[in-house]
Amino acid sequence: MSTPHRTRGLAGAVQRVTASALGPYQSAVIRIGFSATFLLFLLRELPHRHEMYGPDAPWRWDLARQLIAGNQAFTTLMWSDSAVWFEIVYALALLSSLLLMLGWHTRAVSVVFMAGVLSLQNRSIFMGDGGDNVIHLMAIYLVLTRCGQVWSLDARRARERGPAEDAGQGSGGRPAPGEPAGIVLWVVLGAVLVGASVAGGLGGTVWLPLLLWCLWIGQGAWWAVNRYAPRGELRTLLDVVANLAHNATLLVIMAEVCLIYATAGWYKIQGSRWQDGTALYYPLKLEYFTPWPALSDLLASSGVMVMVLSYATVIVQVAFPFTLFNRRVKNFLLGAMICEHAGIALLLGLPFFSMAMIAADAVFLPTVFLVWLGGRVASGRERVFRGRVPAPRAADGGPEAPEPEGDGSHTLVG
Repeated sequence: MSTPHRTRGLAGAVQRVTASALGPYQSAVIRIGFSATFLLFLLRELPHRHEMYGPDAPWRWDLARQLIAGNQAFTTLMWSDSAVWFEIVYALALLSSLLLMLGWHTRAVSVVFMAGVLSLQNRSIFMGDGGDNVIHLMAIYLVLTRCGQVWSLDARRARERGPAEDAGQGSGGRPAPGEPAGIVLWVVLGAVLVGASVAGGLGGTVWLPLLLWCLWIGQGAWWAVNRYAPRGELRTLLDVVANLAHNATLLVIMAEVCLIYATAGWYKIQGSRWQDGTALYYPLKLEYFTPWPALSDLLASSGVMVMVLSYATVIVQVAFPFTLFNRRVKNFLLGAMICEHAGIALLLGLPFFSMAMIAADAVFLPTVFLVWLGGRVASGRERVFRGRVPAPRAADGGPEAPEPEGDGSHTLVG
């Protein structure tokens, strides 16, 4: 390959990662999936919230304070041991999960969502499982993504303002003149951030206060530039920085998913029960993991099925990271893993773990499939609420989306 050709290829790659936020549908699915998972979890545990994270928790407030003094974790529940304050934090976590799922002022709400996740999970760290760890990480990653470009109220608001606008304030677009919600939200979050910084309530780490202040200042600068110099060089620079942060974070999310499956698969290989193909049998016989005893007994009674599923689980998890650049094999294994997690939710009674992992898997779903799926959801919504079949529309509710360029065989996100 000639040097000029390599130079053009490099320039094209740089242009691609700086000029646009890649994987808009994948990042939207991640946003919707994780916020919906946490929202449903909080709703299910609503009657037990005091025992899990509140004043009646076995892991008492003073014990949590001692632990957090050592691990320097962040949680707003350490700001006060008042039951009223706990109810406020829990309600804000519920509200932010709902608003993030809907995509309302996504950038700011994602920060509140992250604070809610960290506050509850760090308050009682012994209450979580693997799914909670994934939500913990993804809540941090989401604040750096432009996850409101499609399938969000931000995107719809941007379309209503005109085609020249971006996908709304939540995804980094130009705020609508005179819209007070975003300004009020920014002012309120700024006041809370100042108070928490002065009182030392942001934990003992350096990265979290730095991240929160950069996000708050950056959002204010973004609004000011879009308001007073929407076509200047500074506007372009801010857009490039936002795209780079989004694309880098999307790459980190993909690496995180691969790491989860690779470590899980290789650890399973070392276990004797996975080696002889009987590992699946034992959880099917535990009362705690058998919401449907008859179904679990039926599956456990077949030695061949137990062996096949045990070996298939290990093979899929170990092989998946090595198949990312082969579209057909990657999509096949991705479907197998999604079915595996659906089976875990049904057979072992772990719905929120499965929802979290399926949402993480969605970063690798092909764009064509997501556009088709969004179109079907939009059509069903139109039939239910309007009683008619709508004209062809894109997955985000706008005009019909153009066909993706190329066959997508060399992309990780389809």
